[in-house]
Amino acid sequence: MISSFQGTSLRLPAQHCFCSLGGRVPRSGGRIGGGRRVTGGGLAGGQCRAGGLQSWFTEDRRLMLKSIVVGIVGASFMRGGTALAAVNRQAYAEVLEKVEWPAEFPFSKDDFRRYDEQPDAFFYNQPRLVTHIDNGAITAIRQYYEKVFPPSGRDDVALLDMCSSWISHYPKEYTVGKITGLGMNKDELSQNPILTDYDVKDLNEDPTLPYPDNTYDVITNAVSVDYLSKPLEVFKEMHRVLKPGGKAIMSFSNRCFPTKAIAVWTATNDMDHAYIVGAYFHYSVPGGWTKPESIEISLGNVRFGSPTDPMYVVTAKKLA
Repeated sequence: MISSFQGTSLRLPAQHCFCSLGGRVPRSGGRIGGGRRVTGGGLAGGQCRAGGLQSWFTEDRRLMLKSIVVGIVGASFMRGGTALAAVNRQAYAEVLEKVEWPAEFPFSKDDFRRYDEQPDAFFYNQPRLVTHIDNGAITAIRQYYEKVFPPSGRDDVALLDMCSSWISHYPKEYTVGKITGLGMNKDELSQNPILTDYDVKDLNEDPTLPYPDNTYDVITNAVSVDYLSKPLEVFKEMHRVLKPGGKAIMSFSNRCFPTKAIAVWTATNDMDHAYIVGAYFHYSVPGGWTKPESIEISLGNVRFGSPTDPMYVVTAKKLA
């Protein structure tokens, strides 16, 4: 079964991202995110741990989101859909604005298993000189980078593109003193024209970043955070190599290689993904990050027939 999916990036449903491979979904007595009850194939021994997903995605949050959407959808149809994109962005922002984190990290080791547990070096051995999101999503992330990156042309600025490949989706003709790429395939990295240097490393094998403390002003990770099986260790390393006040930008869509994405990602929806990545920031270095923000940057209305892939960002800054 694995071979039939090898190298294929699939679009998961925007409202609920299920991977049918192996039936791996967290099991709990409650609902996850968008209100859909999850049963069977339990990763956590058939129950949700205290303070875990069941309490994290609360009934109050579900009712709040439902009331927002129901209230706006009617008006949206009356106005030709113009209001819906705004409420989507508002609801997505509120995912992390109003979160109350459990005392302990709410995921178990099983949540980070993948259908294909072979070494990632096998999977990424052959270069894939393709884009994994469509042109609309690429434009969305590039425009976001244009707004938040340090000004182009500064020699004292350094960026790290983590989980990089042959293209980084950075603004066209953007230049700073140092742009490092860290990825899995040397052939891909060597063809990325924006990089000043690059390193090949499997962060799921060894999550240590091969860079000195306080090196980078910005770290980006485009559509690859869902593949990290040791995210807390990676985010702790990101914190270490960022300069004080440096920004980490994790962007993602609803596309993935389903055999390599972690179980909790493929079993949850787009809004839940903001919680998951926000949790990585919150628990990796307690008190070391600003409060993470969740932002929908999609072009168009992704939930009601947009022709483009959705794009989301979760971001935080390193506190001094």
